Amino acid sequence: MQDLDRIRAEALAAVAAATTPEQLDAARVAALGKKGTISGLMKNLGAMDPEARKAAGAAMNAVRDEVAAALDGAKAVLDAKALEQRLSRERIDVTLPARPESLGRIHPISQTIEEITAIFAQMGFTVAEGPDIEDDFHNFTALNIPPEHPARQMHDTFYFGERVEGGRHLLRTHTSPVQIRTMLSDKPPIRVLVPGRTYRCDSDMTHTPMFHQVEGLVIDEATNMSHLKGCLIEFVRAFFEVDDVPVRFRPSFFPFTEPSAEVDIGCSREGGELKIGPGAGWLEILGCGMVHPNVLRNCGIDPDRYQGFAFGMGVERVAMLKYGIPDLRTFFDSDLRWLKHYGFVPLDVPTLSGGLTR
Repeated sequence: MQDLDRIRAEALAAVAAATTPEQLDAARVAALGKKGTISGLMKNLGAMDPEARKAAGAAMNAVRDEVAAALDGAKAVLDAKALEQRLSRERIDVTLPARPESLGRIHPISQTIEEITAIFAQMGFTVAEGPDIEDDFHNFTALNIPPEHPARQMHDTFYFGERVEGGRHLLRTHTSPVQIRTMLSDKPPIRVLVPGRTYRCDSDMTHTPMFHQVEGLVIDEATNMSHLKGCLIEFVRAFFEVDDVPVRFRPSFFPFTEPSAEVDIGCSREGGELKIGPGAGWLEILGCGMVHPNVLRNCGIDPDRYQGFAFGMGVERVAMLKYGIPDLRTFFDSDLRWLKHYGFVPLDVPTLSGGLTR
């Protein structure tokens, strides 16, 4: 027991004298390690008779626990002191402006959505959002899409399993269901912009199963086709930052608009380079039209009193045209080298007054 008292005193003194983590660890190993003094004493318990072993074992365990507690307390003190020293050494001024290069890059899709939103916000549009998982009514029926339409088939739409009450949920094939939800919840006049992800069973060099759309909807008592044309012509010239870009409207068909049109912009391909503006070529960029009376009726809006227009475009497509990105698939490759090349500085927020891109 005299040896145990001496070992206890020496171990506690070594712990108290330790001023660095290395010294503290050396004290731990000397006392509690496999070849430590306390561990050495405990190896002798087997040679004792049962009564002596019981008393000696209890005394040794008490000393071991006391030394272990002293080690934990000393470690906490050293860790707190080290943290305090580090904090005082690594002090920074949080009021300094961030360095743009340390904030990463904004993805071209996010940048393009922000640019489109900035333009239409100046025209009085507000942003509306909705769920990615939809039902048949909001995605098809309310939009005047007939039951036999190809878009409803399995080869074009991602469906979930059958529901107990019948029917199936699906991944929305366009952002138009948000227009339906807006018309069902809000009374005219309505002027909303709807950006978001959409999904279709299509994958090749020019299509991906998940892509982004931006749609717009205007409903009031006086809107007509000339308002639609003026709105989109102003958008095209502001987005591509070309004041004299030619714009034409070609008759087309969509179940949810009547009349419907495709919008083309002028371009030139001289010298193998695509340039937006006056030229001999044309590029299709979006679809549009006056909201079909059946769509208004499905949303509880009187088509004899209200009318409006809608339009929609693929974000990736207009981003590729504006920024010269040649391959659609690279948008989703998660390649940091590509993002550093095509990405945007986070602090350069697009505005019409300050410029969409810098």
